[in-house]
Amino acid sequence: METNKLSIKNWAEDDKPREKLILKGKMALSDAELIAILLGSGSRDESAVALSQRILASVQNSLVELGKMSLEQLVKFKGIGEAKAITIIAAAELARRRKSEDAIVLDTLTSTKDIFNILQPIIGELPHEEFWLFCLNSSRKILHKTQISKGGRAQTTVDIRMIFKTALEQNATAIIIAHNHPSGSTTASTADLEITKKIMVAGNQLDIPLLDHVIVTENEYRSIIDNARQYLI
Repeated sequence: METNKLSIKNWAEDDKPREKLILKGKMALSDAELIAILLGSGSRDESAVALSQRILASVQNSLVELGKMSLEQLVKFKGIGEAKAITIIAAAELARRRKSEDAIVLDTLTSTKDIFNILQPIIGELPHEEFWLFCLNSSRKILHKTQISKGGRAQTTVDIRMIFKTALEQNATAIIIAHNHPSGSTTASTADLEITKKIMVAGNQLDIPLLDHVIVTENEYRSIIDNARQYLI
């Protein structure tokens, strides 16, 4: 009988994912074996490990891409029902939240890359857009950072009044804004340029200048102000 059709119960003790974790530690398990523990079981024709390997193969063995899969996509795999799909999605979300907690914490911002390093673990891999605000003091130390809005895959609505209400409440002397592009493109849209210009104008009137507007993706970033200064003046 082929290995992938052999029930995990019939495997050698060292090859069973749960027992392997107990005997050898979590680092000894492959990604597929860890997912198999989440699934708990496979099907009549396929072990939980083989099913996990098949799911991973569909996303080129990328855990990042696995974490982006929807409930509808996961249940298309034979052997994956709604309960197992929900378990995978929940585990991926926990991993994302842990990564967010581990994000680099900086007191002072010195470059656009600092913004990327802080926000990439939080919004870089999201399937929807989020708009964030950094309130700074005169030394560019972060007084406060917060999500201003959450939208769909292509856009999010930004309330300029909320941005400056927050900035005033935090006694900010300057602000930096940022949002993610789920598409992976760092090119600023017309809407990105327009909202940047409006916030710049409002900031100058309130003496709370906008220092940067950063587009964040999974792997890259771009400063709208640095790359579109001619349009924004």
